[in-house]
This record gives sequence, structure tokens and C-alpha cells, in this order.
Amino acid sequence: MKKEQKIEQDLIKKLEALGYQYNQNIRNQTALNANFRQKFNKLNGVNLSDVEFNRLMESIVSPDIFASSQTLRQVNSFERDDGTPLNYTLVNIKDWCKNDFEVINQLRINTKDSYHRYDVILLINGLPLVQIELKTLELSPRRAIAQIIDYKNDIGNGYTNTLLSFMQLFIVSNENDTLYFTNNNQQHFQFDAEEHFYRFIALPIKPIKKSRD
Repeated sequence: MKKEQKIEQDLIKKLEALGYQYNQNIRNQTALNANFRQKFNKLNGVNLSDVEFNRLMESIVSPDIFASSQTLRQVNSFERDDGTPLNYTLVNIKDWCKNDFEVINQLRINTKDSYHRYDVILLINGLPLVQIELKTLELSPRRAIAQIIDYKNDIGNGYTNTLLSFMQLFIVSNENDTLYFTNNNQQHFQFDAEEHFYRFIALPIKPIKKSRD
């Protein structure tokens, strides 16, 4: 029987084969923020100061998943220290292949009230958008669903006050069964034993091909 760590390693290898870059250095919130800052500067052709970056984080991190989703998809405006406006994007919607795709694992987010660890997360331009929780074959993936719900129910959890507020999709799997469901605001993020979840169907996936432009 495969151990959870082996399942995780195998998944990361598959994602690397598809074009995701494995970033093993992102294991805490400080590293996550620093990586996002680097990707943001690259995408928007700027070099934000520490003060500017802190103000940017304050403006984009929101407990409202719908507000975060809107910020993720649109052109946003930000005032720099010298008063000039910066129109920026978080994801290149037009030329998706120009985005940076990364996979990280065992991220720990410690806040005042929560101490959580996440198995595998997919990043686009440094933003955590897809969380994958893995279980061994003898365990139902619904155990992972319960874990995500527990994380979401914690006061001050990372989904409300860190870059994890941009999380769009949750995937849970024990290799045999794989389910997925979208993120939602807390009042709508409730499940019971009769809930139905989407199942993945094994389809061929083409690797990410980076643009040379």
C-alpha cells in the first residue's frame, strides 16, 4: 500500500511532466509572499518597494472569495508611492502561456488561531489557486473534504487573511477516487453526507508550452 508521501511525490512528478515547476522552497507564508512579489513584479514590469508591496497585499487579500476572484481576473489599479497609478493584472488572461505555473507541497500557514499544513498547491504567478489533499487508498477522499472544512471553520484561517484567499478549487484524492469542488464564502461552504461532488475522468492532458516571446 502506497504511503501518502509517495502518492504526493508521484503527483508532483506528473505535474512537472506537464510543465509545472516544482518549488520546494515555499513551505511557509513568508516564502509564499516573497515568491508572489517576484512573480508580480515580473508580470507587470515593476519593482515595488516594501511599502508598496505591503499596501498591495492589504488591497488584494480579502475574506470574500468572490471579490478575490474578480481581482484575479480583471485589470486593477494601484497608486504607487510617488502618486502615479499602476494598472496591473495578477494573471495574463490573454496569453495564458506567459504565466508562471508552479507546484508546491507541505505549505504551513500559521496565524494567531490556526496552524495548518497543505499537501499540494498549484500556483499561477505565485498565487495559490488549486489545493490538492491526498489520502491513502484505504481512506475515503471525503476524509480530506472534512479536513478542508475544518480548516475553513477555524477562526482567522489562511483562506481569509493570506494569499490563500485566492483559492479557487479544491481537489481530494486517494488515487482511486478523485473529487473536486469550488471554494465559496463561509456561509455557503457547508457539506453533509448526501452532498454530491464532481468526479475527475481520466483524460489526456497536454503539457504547458511556454511562449518564447
